[in-house]
Amino acid sequence: MSVSIKSEKELARMREAGKILSEVHDCLADIIVPSITTKELDRRAFEIIHAHGCTPSFLNYNGFPASICASVNEEVIHGIPDKKRVLKEGDIISIDAGVIYEGYHSDAARTHAVGQISPEAARLIEVTKQSFFEGIKYARAGCHLFEISAAIEDYVVANGYSCVRDYVGHGVGARLHEEPEVPNFHQKRRGMKLVPGMTLAIEPMVNMGRPEVYVLENDWTVVTEDGTLSAHYENTILITEKEPEILSLN
Repeated sequence: MSVSIKSEKELARMREAGKILSEVHDCLADIIVPSITTKELDRRAFEIIHAHGCTPSFLNYNGFPASICASVNEEVIHGIPDKKRVLKEGDIISIDAGVIYEGYHSDAARTHAVGQISPEAARLIEVTKQSFFEGIKYARAGCHLFEISAAIEDYVVANGYSCVRDYVGHGVGARLHEEPEVPNFHQKRRGMKLVPGMTLAIEPMVNMGRPEVYVLENDWTVVTEDGTLSAHYENTILITEKEPEILSLN
């Protein structure tokens, strides 16, 4: 396995990509309300990214037709924005997006409430977000990769939810998906030792019910098999000797 260790020049580009991506997420969060379409969210994301002279990481990536993934309720990841998909009061929506700045990617996801949501849905969103922060307690030089994985799943399961097992986090840099894969669940081994300069996209995908998922006929959108809600939280991080640096969170 070949894992890319980033130079300071590369990291400067990734920091800028992350800063712009954080702005994209902040702007979208402000306009997520009942009656907006997922296509409009995609349009706004495209505009913001291009206003910074950047390119969306996802647009045309392996044929994906949009700048963001917009996954609603039981949709886990890879929801395709659609002018007919109108958000309604009580929905939750996961927005996954990426930005390319001078050849380097950032990747981050957030799950948002649409208007007033149920306490159960709000708790799912919060546990998913916190599981990321539980995981990155081990994202430092000298720790092992799968300690991150174990910490994420331990927190999720302790709160009564399950981690999606069919999709995982990943390295990120000059390519959107690099080595290594970063599972959100326990592994039999400890995994590689982390060293400064590694850049990872850590992304818990958490289901309210069982972990099983399947892909819709559009060959992209992943949904929970049991129809329960799912939430997603992701950031691009940099491994250092001390606390990890979160590149996609201003």
